Amino acid sequence: MREFYLTYRESPKLQPLVAQIGWTHNVIVFQRCKDSLEREFYIRMTRKFGWSKNVLIHQIENKSYEKSLTGQSNFDQVLTPELRAQAKLAVRDEYTFDFLELGEQHSERELERGLIGRIEDFLRAMGGVFTFVGSQFGLVVDGKDYFIDLLLFHRRLRCLVAIDLKIGEFEPEFVGKMQFYLAALDRQVREADENPSIGIILCKEKSRTVVEYALHDARKPIGVATYRIVDRLPKELQGMLPSPEEIARLLEEID
Repeated sequence: MREFYLTYRESPKLQPLVAQIGWTHNVIVFQRCKDSLEREFYIRMTRKFGWSKNVLIHQIENKSYEKSLTGQSNFDQVLTPELRAQAKLAVRDEYTFDFLELGEQHSERELERGLIGRIEDFLRAMGGVFTFVGSQFGLVVDGKDYFIDLLLFHRRLRCLVAIDLKIGEFEPEFVGKMQFYLAALDRQVREADENPSIGIILCKEKSRTVVEYALHDARKPIGVATYRIVDRLPKELQGMLPSPEEIARLLEEID
């Protein structure tokens, strides 16, 4: 209790927030997070998404704070202000699938099967607010069959999320394929009360500059992320966080 008091006595912004999550969650946050903005992120996300204790620990250990704030997407250009901030926090720059028993060399099908075989761990790694819709989800356009690797539903955003798995480096043409999938989902599958579908292109590697160029004129909401099967923050992301002012502004939009 003394440590809790000393942590927040000079943080008027955080004081009302800590009362909105459970004591166990508060202990995890103030003991494992040393920066006030990082604490605010996990407190707000726990409150908004109803993270359990185990999900919160998993998110902290997998550095969701850093990975969410450095994500690459075109959400600022194509989503409404009401959806923009939440979507940016829902799609990270990198996901860690350390529960998979895969070698460094694996196929896209092996990756997909591994994720489906450990579906609870997969959904937890994705943020704990997704439900699973299907794998190799079929679409028929002009008599031809097309298949989305993984289809999820984001419960807070109320939208379908298409995931395209790539075991290699990001290529610009992946964006065109994802835009096609999203257009088909919105016309054929999306319900009238749901928001526009979002795409996540999940690659083993990416050039941030190539991704930036590829997304520049994309009209559908798409994020490009990488995945790892070991837990470590890439060196190139260290020191790339937005300014404290930009982070504070984004956190205010979580509500």
